[in-house]
Amino acid sequence: MREAPIGVFDSGVGGLSVLAEIQRLLPNESLLYVADCGHVPYGEKTPEFIRQRCSVMAGFFREQGAKALVLACNTATVAGVADLRRDFPDWPIVGMEPAVKPAAAATRSGVVGVLATTGTLQSAKFAALLDRFATDVRVITQPCPGLVELIESGDLHSAELRQLLQGYVEPLLASSCDTIILGCTHYPFLKPMLKSMIPADISLIDTGAAVARQLQRLLAERDLLAAGPNRSVRFWTSADPAYFKNILPLLGQSAGEVQNFDL
Repeated sequence: MREAPIGVFDSGVGGLSVLAEIQRLLPNESLLYVADCGHVPYGEKTPEFIRQRCSVMAGFFREQGAKALVLACNTATVAGVADLRRDFPDWPIVGMEPAVKPAAAATRSGVVGVLATTGTLQSAKFAALLDRFATDVRVITQPCPGLVELIESGDLHSAELRQLLQGYVEPLLASSCDTIILGCTHYPFLKPMLKSMIPADISLIDTGAAVARQLQRLLAERDLLAAGPNRSVRFWTSADPAYFKNILPLLGQSAGEVQNFDL
């Protein structure tokens, strides 16, 4: 069971930022990654639809013999993680949530900005995070329609992307925030462009590394950490496998075989 793979999924390529953190922290683990690109972005779908997709993904990874599941998507976590934990109580399941707690602890100005999808910002879970961890800070939320779609296309550098991102960042800077939460797994791929737009003393916080650490803790508790160098990654996508394979190197992954996910 230690050598069994770990299942990771997202609505698209954003979860590759989380996959990279898992690879860094747990280099011996074999990984399975499903990009549900045929239904991206989840942020515009109903909670019922997202829960159904989460159930499909979980069933697929169980069939593949996965020893753990990572929901590398804030929107999927909000909609589906509670149901999955109820349905699979024996399974280590790790979800994502915007890094409100560490951002509230890190801010010096008392103002925190959040870049996220509309679905995440409107969720009850995000509101609960604010109530729990951000009562002493001012939180400026900025929905970012269009960013996910550009990143999905492999666009990390265009003038169109820069203009869109600049428009989302400017209100946060105008509010004197000194900490910005990247509240979508796609957004860490924009760090180089973001850093060219903001003062050097503004912190960018995402949760990929924290998710990897939580996965490590859960596997260690159950004595499920891989014992030896066993590393491999297999990819599936519900869109065009050839297209996804071409994007992988742009996002830091080797262009291995990509299979069609048609459940």
